[in-house]
Amino acid sequence: MVLAVDAVQGTLDELGTPLRDVTFVVFDLETTGGSAHEHAITEIGAVKVRCGEVLGEFATLVDPGSPIPPFISVLTGITDAMVVAAPKFPEVLPSFLEFIQGAALVAHNAPFDMAFIRAACAANGYPPPANPVVDTADLARRVLTRDETPNCKLGTLARIFRSATEPCHRALADAKATVDVLHGLIGRVGSLGVQTLEELRSFVRAPTPEQQRKRHLAEGVPSAPGVYLFEDAKGEALYIGKSSNLRNRVRSYFTASETRSRIREMVGIAERVRTIVCATGLEAEIRELRMIGSAKPRYNKRSRFPERAVWLKLTDEPFPRLSVVREVKDDGATYLGPFGSSRTADDARAAMHEALPLRQCTERLSPRTRRSACTLAELGRCGAPCEGRETEEGYARHVHNARHAMERDAEVVFSAMEARMLRLSAEQRYEEAAVDRDRLAAYVRAAARMQRLRSLTAIPHMVAASPAFDGGWDIHVIRYGRLAAAGVMPRGAHPTPYVEALVATAETVTPGPGPTPSASAEETECVLRWLESPGVRLVQIEGAADGGWSLPAYGAGRLRERIDRAYQGLQTRQPREGRPLR
Repeated sequence: MVLAVDAVQGTLDELGTPLRDVTFVVFDLETTGGSAHEHAITEIGAVKVRCGEVLGEFATLVDPGSPIPPFISVLTGITDAMVVAAPKFPEVLPSFLEFIQGAALVAHNAPFDMAFIRAACAANGYPPPANPVVDTADLARRVLTRDETPNCKLGTLARIFRSATEPCHRALADAKATVDVLHGLIGRVGSLGVQTLEELRSFVRAPTPEQQRKRHLAEGVPSAPGVYLFEDAKGEALYIGKSSNLRNRVRSYFTASETRSRIREMVGIAERVRTIVCATGLEAEIRELRMIGSAKPRYNKRSRFPERAVWLKLTDEPFPRLSVVREVKDDGATYLGPFGSSRTADDARAAMHEALPLRQCTERLSPRTRRSACTLAELGRCGAPCEGRETEEGYARHVHNARHAMERDAEVVFSAMEARMLRLSAEQRYEEAAVDRDRLAAYVRAAARMQRLRSLTAIPHMVAASPAFDGGWDIHVIRYGRLAAAGVMPRGAHPTPYVEALVATAETVTPGPGPTPSASAEETECVLRWLESPGVRLVQIEGAADGGWSLPAYGAGRLRERIDRAYQGLQTRQPREGRPLR
């Protein structure tokens, strides 16, 4: 394929290196995972091209020094048997560095591949490559519109530019496909006046014409903490954000530093920027969450639907059961959550059922109910209250244990699930063990989160302060986990008048039911992060049942560390495999 820039006539005044004179090395890596510091390279492929002509190729499998995860083998087709006789990367690296000498490097999602190359150089005593780097993914996002492509994945772009090679997660094939994509993109940017390597690299970083035209929207924005809203011509909120310095943050949307294609599109639609100045950074963060949840701007991805939270409910009836619900009611039930999805809540329920013989049928039972028991009773998984084998008083012991496991101590569920996982692993039933691992993780993470939230939402009134940059103090009033007031005390001032005035004008908060009675879980977690930050001082606590702010001594938080260690290093979605939790 001949580059479109061949027809351009150079001049003596031309600055930079003309693209027709640039040697590109287009390369791709296959790896055992997503972290350059924890995973290894299994294959490297590279193609050297200049002016559309292929000058050479470099390709080799690499022994990663550890087993290749099954998911990676399925994805790439590279197995342990294929790399057993391959050289290790320290043996390959010198040849690769020689191959790329004097060339501009090109990769699709270049930060990923370059991170592995730089890590390998550092580990083997080589300086990192100083070659200029071009990322075809970034370039495509800048050049192509949504009408042309639904995404900028290599396979999609290869079809758009009719690559002769289909990407297949093998290094050399993907590198060849990237060559065709590069040539297609260079043809596009050539018509936009990009003629040199320097212009090509800066093209991605340059603000769009829409960004340049809308720079006046940042005029008059104050240099203070607060919330900003991009609005369209009808006054509808397109995007809501927060910053400790509104002026600097809003200005950044109209510069080259803003590279998100979705946000660049939003800037092109925006007609005005409205700002709300806040007393403190925490107040700005909370206001942002509340406004996103209320306005649901279409360009915000997170926090738009707090009402979609899912809960696991221990019902309040003669023979309670665990039910997945979307609403917390003042009905005397016990709730665990919130969960991000019904599937996660159902996983947590399955973990609790493994440890506690609660009934799993959905009909309402009374002490007078009589019907045939299900298979769970025969398996010892249920006391069969429906058949009258278990009394209301006897069943109440299971309910007490379930409520205790949800609110206080997760050990009974953790121990039961861990024992089952070890048994399944010993029987080489790894897929089933991994399913249980994920169920246990869903339960422990939800319990740890809820117990942490309840430690704050159970406190009717709290005042806390943190040092401000100017020597003063940021003061916040928190009621039932909700930010009720925020203010600033100047340096050297006596705190009592400021605290009393802030408390007197703070929002009156009436708690509702459930673990998050007065604010969303995300808002309460923002407050918790601030309370746990360095330098925060507690000024007042009133109405706490235990007289202070504390977590359960045997809560799920201590078990979450073991769960997180079991998942540590899983950067990509892999098949479920049983792993010890210790």
